[in-house]
Amino acid sequence: MAEPLKNSFGTDVVERIGADVQAVYPTFDLRSFLDLALDGFEALELTPRAKQIANALAETLPDDRTKALAILQDSFGPALATDQSWGASDPDPASDSEDKTAGAMDGFRYLPHGYFVAEHGLDDLATSLAFQEELTKRFTAEFSIRAFFEHYQQETVAQARLWAIDENEHVRRLASEGCRPRLPWAGNLKAFIENPSEVLTILELLRNDSSEYVRRSVANNLNDISKDHPDIVIAVTKRWNNETLGTEDATNRTRMVRHALRTLIKKGNLGALDVLGFGPESPVVIGAVVVEPTTVAIGDKIQIRVELHHPSNSSSDKPAGALADLIVHFVKADGTTSPKVFKGRELHLQPGETSLVKKTISLNQQTTRTHYPGAHSIEVQLNGVRSAGPTFDLTT
Repeated sequence: MAEPLKNSFGTDVVERIGADVQAVYPTFDLRSFLDLALDGFEALELTPRAKQIANALAETLPDDRTKALAILQDSFGPALATDQSWGASDPDPASDSEDKTAGAMDGFRYLPHGYFVAEHGLDDLATSLAFQEELTKRFTAEFSIRAFFEHYQQETVAQARLWAIDENEHVRRLASEGCRPRLPWAGNLKAFIENPSEVLTILELLRNDSSEYVRRSVANNLNDISKDHPDIVIAVTKRWNNETLGTEDATNRTRMVRHALRTLIKKGNLGALDVLGFGPESPVVIGAVVVEPTTVAIGDKIQIRVELHHPSNSSSDKPAGALADLIVHFVKADGTTSPKVFKGRELHLQPGETSLVKKTISLNQQTTRTHYPGAHSIEVQLNGVRSAGPTFDLTT
């Protein structure tokens, strides 16, 4: 089991923050800061620890928050390299640098700084935006910037557009990540959930970004928007897909669009499937669908095999797209069923070609899914259209 993140955010982090501040602000009351920040510290989880440190900074830095932010910014260490990301869970997949996430946990020492600017920087917009531009080069300001989108929407959107053309990829990523309507681990931006038009003006500036780290943020932002405005995201990605690009840029664009549409694809949205070339007009048809064994005990496995075929006598003499997913309707405790989608394969079949999609599914009891005996039905979702398949009996 992975060690709790808070264990890497201990008293040494607090002491380092205090030392960094005192180095640039010699009259800093380090003793009072440490007493306040470490009061009951061990019993706190990660976020409460960071907030308590931010509160301790608020108590011991000047009441003039413009001066306080200047002191904190002066205490910052070196910026991340361009091939580093602040969190080990979201590295730049385009880079194979071993140092990519070096210092990722080290960057978490700036978590309290984000809470500080979000809470105490709202009265000085210009200073706070500049502070967060520097913060995101060392950690991230995607969480703290949201308070400014809420209180100063037009001004912060305008700044984000400038960030979107910055030479630093961490700053460009902030332009997208900070305005995500439904950013994980953060409160929703309700104004952007209702109307994402301002967000889209930022994403347009980033759609050809040279950094996979930034493009992935753009895709995640679009995926957020798709949960409330699927038609808007389908229209945007379709237009982007129709742009003429070089080979490498086209590959990057396809990857970004595919990631942006992942929620809609999982739901079988026909418009999203069409953007990726898996429209319902595809001549590919489902052949035999087999599940083995047809009677299986809880804890064992089943294998589902689906035959897909592009008829040679169809109206199309070109390769045809096929996106095949499998849906198992699991029996619940009350005897009703609940569907779960399992990713299958993406194929492009030549006329007359047949291919096989295979999926092995474990029926072990899981923390996220409890299995119950009974007849389980299977469906095949081909290019967004569901077709009934075989059943299997699950026994104890």
